[in-house]
Amino acid sequence: MLVLNRKVGEKVMIGANIVVTILEVSGNTVKLGCQAPASVPIHREEVSRRLNGHDGAPARRQNESPYFAECA
Repeated sequence: MLVLNRKVGEKVMIGANIVVTILEVSGNTVKLGCQAPASVPIHREEVSRRLNGHDGAPARRQNESPYFAECA
């Protein structure tokens, strides 16, 4: 897993067409802005798990997303 430090307003590029922008940091909450082509699904992990029918499956490690794993 790649771990990055970013400040508010800074961005992370994933491939050539996905941009994640740090919008706000407040306490232990980070607000992210995600830009990607319409063909790339972007969901919070709990929503993705529900959509894919994995509600009862063991939880993934915190901060690990199947979408980011595909980009590596």
